Amino acid sequence: MRASLKPLMMATLGLGATLLFSAPPVLAQTAPATANAWPADIDPQSGFRLPLPKREDLDDAGKKVYDRAMTPGTNIAGLQGPSGVRLYSPQSTIGLNMASNYLRREAKYSGRVRETAILITARELDSQFEWVAHEPEGLKEGVPPAVIDVIKNRKSTAGLDETDAFIIELGRQIWHDHKVKSETFAKGKALFGPNTLIDIVLLMGNYGATAVLLTTVDMQLHPGEKPLLPIP
Repeated sequence: MRASLKPLMMATLGLGATLLFSAPPVLAQTAPATANAWPADIDPQSGFRLPLPKREDLDDAGKKVYDRAMTPGTNIAGLQGPSGVRLYSPQSTIGLNMASNYLRREAKYSGRVRETAILITARELDSQFEWVAHEPEGLKEGVPPAVIDVIKNRKSTAGLDETDAFIIELGRQIWHDHKVKSETFAKGKALFGPNTLIDIVLLMGNYGATAVLLTTVDMQLHPGEKPLLPIP
């Protein structure tokens, strides 16, 4: 199972790498209080720049992606989120879903590590939609409010738990510095072992690719949700 997923996960990391070594993207997102205040090019049903495809208009691959997105527990946002956007590329989404499922549910790191890695990615890429979805998930998985505050407000990691501090520093070096220090990599290998460390990086790449997708379609927060990230 693990070996069969490697090509999919490497493809996911490749998406993150494309982002990593190109000019830093502008990923800020704004969110109005109601759908009435959305920009003019936002579809009122989907919450992004394209209408949601109807299930009956999709091919077999698209129907599988649609049905999976509608299955409770498979994603946080339902179709008004990245799953809805990915209906426009169902063949790629089938593979991405396999990799995402492994990285979210089967990889050998805790929910706390997973959500910290997602949050630092969302913060460094200013992905408001991802952050609003995952701050509550982080709290549910045991990410301390102090850690969320450090990530959200880009504060020093001094005094944090060693693992929390490592994940934050790794994410900052990947997404902001575009270079991971030798000592940072060595610390991660000592904390997690090489296999799990690479899985953590793949997880960050997966959510980095999602942030790019959401930015491109100007994904809006669900009506009634409030922005939680301070973005200029």
